[in-house]
Amino acid sequence: MPWSKFQQDYAAPTGGRTISYCAAVREAIDQAMGHDPRVFAIGLDADDKFGVFGSMANLSHPERVLGTPIAENAMTGVALGAALSGLRPIHVHLRNDFLLVAMDQIVNYVAKWEDMFDRQVRVPLVIRSIIGRGWGCGAQHSQALHGLFAQVPGLKVVMPSTPYDVKGLFLASVADDSPVLFLEHRWLYKNTGDVPEAIYTLPFGKCQRLHAGEGLTVVAASLAAVHARLACEGNGLDVDLLDPRTIKPLDIDTIVASVRRTGRLLVVDYDFPFGGFAAEVCAQVAERAHGALRQAPVRICFPDRGMPASGILERAYYPTPERLAAAMQNLLDGAPVADDLLVGGGHGR
Repeated sequence: MPWSKFQQDYAAPTGGRTISYCAAVREAIDQAMGHDPRVFAIGLDADDKFGVFGSMANLSHPERVLGTPIAENAMTGVALGAALSGLRPIHVHLRNDFLLVAMDQIVNYVAKWEDMFDRQVRVPLVIRSIIGRGWGCGAQHSQALHGLFAQVPGLKVVMPSTPYDVKGLFLASVADDSPVLFLEHRWLYKNTGDVPEAIYTLPFGKCQRLHAGEGLTVVAASLAAVHARLACEGNGLDVDLLDPRTIKPLDIDTIVASVRRTGRLLVVDYDFPFGGFAAEVCAQVAERAHGALRQAPVRICFPDRGMPASGILERAYYPTPERLAAAMQNLLDGAPVADDLLVGGGHGR
């Protein structure tokens, strides 16, 4: 059966089978390999006994899981060559930070190949990367960088926040004929939700509404979407919370329509503030719906500094649901957001 037959467009089910985010990733990879013999996984420690934090443990086709040397740039070239040869590789990176070692391949080859050859060849490559804070991992092992990669033409950037979304979007990424950067925040791995057992795919470029409201539009992806939802539901806030699910393509039409109703915008982005995803959303909304805004758009991001290694400082570095709730309440009241709620010294005001 061709991958296109699995395309679905429906909201997450309720009352069904409940599994973790990590299990949903594993199931998506396993089902992709079972459905299509061209699918294989490659990467540093892809065949490790711990199964990439459990997300690749006990797969049905271990012969198609290949460990690689510590040579990210070269191995990305291998994955690109495999995709150009008709296979559908999943290139696994345990840490998103190490994608930077492969930037020449990702930016100058993987992303550009289809355009350079007038789409006469396709690049069905999924670059899977784990992001997020850890146990004092510091500035070189805790970055997200999705805004950096979204700036590159030719790359799709996917950041699911729920078990249902991560399975459907991962399978859609494997089925896609163009390169996809798939980012998973490891702090989501233990979260659970209803996930169908059957193969299904979800469309790129379509927001998911996580909380309905009319007083304030909030846009947040990945772990930030989970924290924003906790802030809304725990405090009864009149917030329209949108999870873009894919950073690129971006469902800007749904975001703008929401802002036209609410007149206010807050973007929560667990990444650096300058020139990032939050800045792009604010810019596009200002361009398309400036007259509907009753207040200037606000961003809450990381500080414009590297992640500290200290556990205490790391916790202060990350926004919290409580901090997000207070910022949302300020905006709902028509007041400026207090400086101590804007991580990074008041950017976004």
